Amino acid sequence: MAYFSEIIPRSAPLKHEVCTRHPSGYPCTCAMGNVYRFVEPVVLYMLRENGATHGYQLAASLQQHALTDAEIEGAAMYRTLRRLEEHGYVLSKWDIQSRGPARRVYSLTKDGRKHLEEWAQVLDNLSKSMTSFVTKIHHGISTSASKSARRQNNATTGRKTRAFAD
Repeated sequence: MAYFSEIIPRSAPLKHEVCTRHPSGYPCTCAMGNVYRFVEPVVLYMLRENGATHGYQLAASLQQHALTDAEIEGAAMYRTLRRLEEHGYVLSKWDIQSRGPARRVYSLTKDGRKHLEEWAQVLDNLSKSMTSFVTKIHHGISTSASKSARRQNNATTGRKTRAFAD
């Protein structure tokens, strides 16, 4: 298994490709990889808000509710819908009443509503963690620096902590 430091040596600057979707200098996540897992809560939310919906309608408005600015591919949405259906969170049926070819209509189940609430808790916790992390970045707070300061303080005051206990 290759580690990140083996792939990109520390001395090498990270390359940022120019994003054609955002203005110059915009710190987007396009080059940071896709966050496909976050398609799930968005799809669940859209089904709760819109009720029974054709797949193409979901795909058309998916980006408006996306949790990142990375483009969400339609294939990722359909894979997510299939996985949600396999777990009983979404139902689908063929709409053969409308003009044109048959299309799948997706709807949220009772378990899907519960799963969306679980996602809300997960995202709330993630949001708090991310806010804390970004605050540390902006204020130059380092976990190792704060531990070092505590050790220095303990050494100065003569107190022993677990880490320094004999």
